[in-house]
Amino acid sequence: MSRPFTLSAALVLLTALLSGCRDQSIKSYRVPREATPEAPLAGTAASSAAAPADRGTEASMASTPVPTASGGDLAWEAPASWQSRQASAMRKGTYVMTGEGGATAELAITAFPGDVGGDLANVNRWRSQLQLPPITAAELPAALARFKANGLDIAVTEMVATTGSPPQRVLGAIVPHNGSTWFFKITGPDPVVSAERDAFNTFLQTLRAP
Repeated sequence: MSRPFTLSAALVLLTALLSGCRDQSIKSYRVPREATPEAPLAGTAASSAAAPADRGTEASMASTPVPTASGGDLAWEAPASWQSRQASAMRKGTYVMTGEGGATAELAITAFPGDVGGDLANVNRWRSQLQLPPITAAELPAALARFKANGLDIAVTEMVATTGSPPQRVLGAIVPHNGSTWFFKITGPDPVVSAERDAFNTFLQTLRAP
């Protein structure tokens, strides 16, 4: 006759079973060492995540509405002595004029939406390019010569640097048109730009909306 199965015997058996399982798991199971994650290389996922935002900024800048020099905007007639250069995304026209000794000046034609800060800001921007101090609003009327041509309001300014040999001179015109502002600016050595003053004024008289 077999002995009755008591609670004490059951506890002994359970302890033995648990001990055997624990020993077996220690012998047969090892946790692999976790690899240290590497920093992403430049140009991979981390840097690519910022790329769409950068491209969006560039696309926004590239799509800024800038009127062109044709198709209902402004047209003009340049002197035959001015050499035309190909326009670019930021320029509506470029002309080069040559003076004595082969020195050259350049006329840049640009157009931007709105008033681009107004006449005072635009004149002072050009002055800063020649390292000249800014003028005040009270001084602006004396710095601009205003006239009308073919229904356009044209403001002309002239300035010369106080340094350099020869110093640089700027002849510039500001022309509001169709919700934008057009800029016509000759920059170059003083002797070359000064020699083009009359030709520039004649050129401005030809500006028109075709």
